[in-house]
Amino acid sequence: MTQKQNHIPVREPASGSTPRHVAVIMDGNGRWAKGQGEERLYGHRHGVDTVREVVRTAAEAGIEYLTIYAFSTENWGRPEAEVDGIMSLIAGAILSELDTLTGAGIRMNFIGDLASLPQALRESIRKARAADIPDEKLRMTLNVALNYSARWELTEATRQIGERIRRGDLTPEEITPELISAHLTTAGMPDPELLIRTSGEQRLSNFLLWQLSYTELYFTETLWPEFDGAQFTKALEAYRQRERRFGRL
Repeated sequence: MTQKQNHIPVREPASGSTPRHVAVIMDGNGRWAKGQGEERLYGHRHGVDTVREVVRTAAEAGIEYLTIYAFSTENWGRPEAEVDGIMSLIAGAILSELDTLTGAGIRMNFIGDLASLPQALRESIRKARAADIPDEKLRMTLNVALNYSARWELTEATRQIGERIRRGDLTPEEITPELISAHLTTAGMPDPELLIRTSGEQRLSNFLLWQLSYTELYFTETLWPEFDGAQFTKALEAYRQRERRFGRL
């Protein structure tokens, strides 16, 4: 049997172009708050302001998908008071921003193990999902990763594919990279062309590991509450200067 070749996306070099999909690891809220002499939740509150500005800037730049890492499965290990505060903050932010985002043609989508989230947050997610934006008015999709981990996502995709094989409607020989992508939480979306991570950390932290295989990485020392629209635009400009070869000459 001939071995299938790994799928490599065929795209033009990035130079001069705007990415369709940008992913962001929002890092540094706690350290910023500490520098202000405040508790960590103070930084998370200010981080919401940054999200608002970055979402607006991304939509104005013509980006179709923006995926933000809001809460990882590992974040449950933080102090209970901080976790509860973050959950309440996210639930409130979803509801307070919903009308503005919908009116601007920005759809909220949520990825991760949502069933394990607190009821109040799940109710906010339900309301956001129910918001209707006609396709002709849709400018951007905002993916919010909540209780998300890439290993969880890949495990779930593997289980789904395994169940299809068990039922007999799929054979192992039919498994392709495209099939796996179709079972991920980002199914139907292009993979991110650009990943931005703030606060100086240079790791992926269990975020979109399959989808980021060919993604350009942009790291900045700026802490998330201090990251603004201008710095987001700077990251886009850095992306446009890169030439994406995908292993080719």
